[in-house]
Amino acid sequence: MTIKEIKELLDAEVLCCNDNLNNSVYSACGCDLMSDVLAYVKDQAVLLTGLVNPQVVRTAVMMDMVCIVFVRSKSPSEDMLKLAEDNGIVILETEKRLYEACGILYSNGLIGEVTKA
Repeated sequence: MTIKEIKELLDAEVLCCNDNLNNSVYSACGCDLMSDVLAYVKDQAVLLTGLVNPQVVRTAVMMDMVCIVFVRSKSPSEDMLKLAEDNGIVILETEKRLYEACGILYSNGLIGEVTKA
């Protein structure tokens, strides 16, 4: 799935890094606790969250994620957008709730964990 498809499925607005919408992603996670993202998430390319603070972008950078989707119409600060832009991370914003957004992506083939053979 491409980030552009995620944008369309979630009726999301692109806030940062429009040039990277054609990047492919194969997995995602929905979480508001960045400590859980660091402890339990592996090989996730997209982070869906309702938490809006700079630590979200820093966590995504550390975990090599390529896209953050802010749910419930949460809007990141200009500093967060600058940090995301500096690291090439696409920022999307959707009105959908976390549960609904994750369900839509999962039902359209974006899985939660990549298993390696």
